[in-house]
Amino acid sequence: MSRRTSPNFPSLLEAFFTKRLMQQRQASAHTISSYRDAFRLFLEFSRCLLKKAPSTLTFEEIDAPLIAAFLEDLEKTRGISARTRNLRLTAVRSFFRYAAFELPDHAGQIQRVLAIPGKRFVRRQVAFLTRLEIDALLAAPDKSGWPGRRDHALLLVAVQTGLRQSEITALRRADLVLGTGAHVRVLGKGRKERCTPFGKQTVGVLKEWLREAPRSGTDVLFPNSKGGRLSADGVQHILHKHLAVA
Repeated sequence: MSRRTSPNFPSLLEAFFTKRLMQQRQASAHTISSYRDAFRLFLEFSRCLLKKAPSTLTFEEIDAPLIAAFLEDLEKTRGISARTRNLRLTAVRSFFRYAAFELPDHAGQIQRVLAIPGKRFVRRQVAFLTRLEIDALLAAPDKSGWPGRRDHALLLVAVQTGLRQSEITALRRADLVLGTGAHVRVLGKGRKERCTPFGKQTVGVLKEWLREAPRSGTDVLFPNSKGGRLSADGVQHILHKHLAVA
């Protein structure tokens, strides 16, 4: 009987997304996107620290000290909150739980990564904006350019619908219904579908926005400059930029 060959890190990571998350768990697009962003940041960090391309990384190199250094770097260089740090750690833990079944001979290394603690944080009460603050925020984007028109439409949808950040960035043009009974269809947390109505102002802005030529043929409603889906960091950058102006 031939001996089973252990998968290398790149193929294991690919299998984690395609087999574990998509096929076995049937994870939502929001979860997959969140985990993707976490590993994109981690691979970027490890490339700078280890001077190795992601395709050449070995599983043995992805140890607890490296993961801890990655989380610390996120807090120092990106200024992320404890909650966001814990979300990144959740993605890493999920991958290592999958790896425990694929690489049982690395049980010690895997257990040390799984033992990395999350950070405690205070759950603050969600605040709200006044009418004047909302008007100032919506007036902040420079609508003479494509980015400003996108940001204005995105912020308007966010203010009126109260959708989660991940739900807004996942929106497709086909999710909008702008005729009678205008609304947006959303597949939210827990894979629950719901419809949220639009007011006349939002319908008008979205109709104008849909007349814009899609970037790179994408159907993402609010894409980044390359036509792809906005990342969580990208949305935070947009929001902070316009908050400063408002």
